[in-house]
Amino acid sequence: MENITSSPAVQLRGVFKRFDNVVAVEKMDLDISEGSLMTLLGPSGCGKTTILRMIAGLETPTEGDILIKGKRVNDTPIHKRNLGMIFQNYALFPHKTIFDNVAFGLKYRHVPKSDMKNKVFKALEMVRLPGVENRMPSQLSGGQQQRIALARAIVIEPDVLLMDEPLSALDENLREEMRREIDNLQRMLGVTTVFVTHDQREALSMSDKIVVMKDGLKQQEGGPEEVYNYPANHFVADFLGHSNFFNGEVVGLENKQVRVKANEGNEFIVESPGNWTVGARIELVIRAQKFKVFYKNQQPPEGSVNLLIGRIKDRSYMGGEVSYFVELETGTVIHAIDMAKLKPFRRGEDVGIQVAPRDCSLLSKTNGSA
Repeated sequence: MENITSSPAVQLRGVFKRFDNVVAVEKMDLDISEGSLMTLLGPSGCGKTTILRMIAGLETPTEGDILIKGKRVNDTPIHKRNLGMIFQNYALFPHKTIFDNVAFGLKYRHVPKSDMKNKVFKALEMVRLPGVENRMPSQLSGGQQQRIALARAIVIEPDVLLMDEPLSALDENLREEMRREIDNLQRMLGVTTVFVTHDQREALSMSDKIVVMKDGLKQQEGGPEEVYNYPANHFVADFLGHSNFFNGEVVGLENKQVRVKANEGNEFIVESPGNWTVGARIELVIRAQKFKVFYKNQQPPEGSVNLLIGRIKDRSYMGGEVSYFVELETGTVIHAIDMAKLKPFRRGEDVGIQVAPRDCSLLSKTNGSA
């Protein structure tokens, strides 16, 4: 029997959105696979929340079509789209009990009271808050309120779960806990999820796919490893992680390696896909975390390739790792983030830094990528 591939759970086809004279979203095509978690990632004002609101039915596309489960929903009101929604501010009803908050969507759907009770209790168990149904939202912590918002969204068994910056109001430890909670729950339920954030760590740790956006335009779409290790352009490389950039040109091709010379004079060997030619103008991208920092007289981990000597200009100790700014003899300052040694390097200390060819990537200066 021939395998039949199901259509994406959510599709955007040429979606364009304008508010008066301001273009919020350019022509956007997007397929969100059934059961996956896709993150819309980008700075404030890039259009990611507008896309979420159009999927929800809170905004109407100026042009283009939105399909959910293969059905065009442009004219379908929000309450008929069977969507679960979670917002940054939780949006709980302060005057209602936790039970009534979670049951709100079920009452809208006229679910019988006996079934409603079972569904609410099951949802509270899923978010690990059984027994709080008679409390009021003000009696719960911020993290617990976010769990209640999650329970309210999943209790209706939505076709799609929409989450708009749901963790940004929490402190760092709670954010990490809730990241794991949402990730585990989403995979357990298998619900298609669209997650909006400006936080790269949330996007990288939770997503099946990431869509990086800027000024209403999709900059890159791919898995977390792909967009992190192979950025499509300068913006993606700069927004997603701490990167060093070197302008230069290709000066040699050796097997699958590309030899490039930076304008500052340093040469690098790079393992890079793409059809590069000698003389091509490039931008070399090296993540700060890819550099190794070691004593100047120590044996370099990668031999003599991509070896640089410099002096610690500044540093920030961050517990498990140290952020170094290393000034080379050319005056170039390189940002390197390495594992913290028992005694981290001090300011003014001479060090060697090195990056493996496989940990470098190249962008074309003409079109943003190879």
